[in-house]
Amino acid sequence: MAQTVINIVLFLLLAWFIASRVIPPRGVRMMTTAELKKELGKKDVQYVDVRTPAEFRANHIRGFKNIPLHELPKRANELSKEKEVIVICQSGMRSTKASRLLKKLGFQYVTNVKGGMNAWS
Repeated sequence: MAQTVINIVLFLLLAWFIASRVIPPRGVRMMTTAELKKELGKKDVQYVDVRTPAEFRANHIRGFKNIPLHELPKRANELSKEKEVIVICQSGMRSTKASRLLKKLGFQYVTNVKGGMNAWS
């Protein structure tokens, strides 16, 4: 009986962990790369690429600023909290974390690009 309860708890913890990584953060708009292509170049929008500098140098979208995820807490002050921030990474995982962090820091309008650079063609 005790082993069954432990298994159920472990399963629920694993399910919660996976869901927390996949489900978009509350208050964050999700956008496809096709939608991004239509919105690129809009005024009053901040474009942030949270990949490493090496990944950014290898391939990036013109107009995006490189602020690696691990530097974002220290460099968030380079962004305006009142303007929309569109965040991209390689696959969408780091940008989801970045979006969550920006919301916690008080950014009002945060958009995450689903699929990241992997989906960009």
